[in-house]
Amino acid sequence: MKRFECGTLVPGCDWHTRAEEEAEVTRRAVEHMRATHGEDVIRPSMVDHIKERIRDEQPNPA
Repeated sequence: MKRFECGTLVPGCDWHTRAEEEAEVTRRAVEHMRATHGEDVIRPSMVDHIKERIRDEQPNPA
């Protein structure tokens, strides 16, 4: 499972998402940037910054 926390890119933002695939996490993060943070143009560098911050989520021990 992959996880992205927006606060690692936009300080103070509590939004996060997770999905099995990095591509889906990236897609959701880009949509969040547009809808919440008013980013009309998502530059390749922004996508790179998002991807740099995607982490593998560790499963909770049972």
